[in-house]
Amino acid sequence: MRIEVRYYSKNGGTKKLAEAIGKALDTEAKTVDAKLEKYADVVFLGSSVYKGKPDPAVTKFIADNAKNIGKIVVFGSAGTKKSTYPAIKSAAAGNAVKTAEMFFQCKGEFLFLNKGRPNDQDCRDAADFAKKQIKILGVT
Repeated sequence: MRIEVRYYSKNGGTKKLAEAIGKALDTEAKTVDAKLEKYADVVFLGSSVYKGKPDPAVTKFIADNAKNIGKIVVFGSAGTKKSTYPAIKSAAAGNAVKTAEMFFQCKGEFLFLNKGRPNDQDCRDAADFAKKQIKILGVT
């Protein structure tokens, strides 16, 4: 089973989470600019919230790589309570890609909010979430 980690990050918060997930799953975290060369059973896809939704690069990644994605597991950070999960799930469904029911989100730094987030604990929580998802999805 192939697992990939892809992310979009403007200020580095989602990148930190992606790298923690990649390390936990023994795979390299790459930006959404890196096309999927082969079919991946699970793609952990991360984005922060930008103007209430994921960056367009994230939905473009889904559309451009749909045939090589088995299931998407969403993760990310946000300065507010809003999540990218609904928008990513909708983009995935529009491209006939399934999305896991559970997603990971933690606080992200935005202007004066949540300074230093995601922090080390958030990264550990993201890594634990990823390992649990792999077990739930039956990926070995």
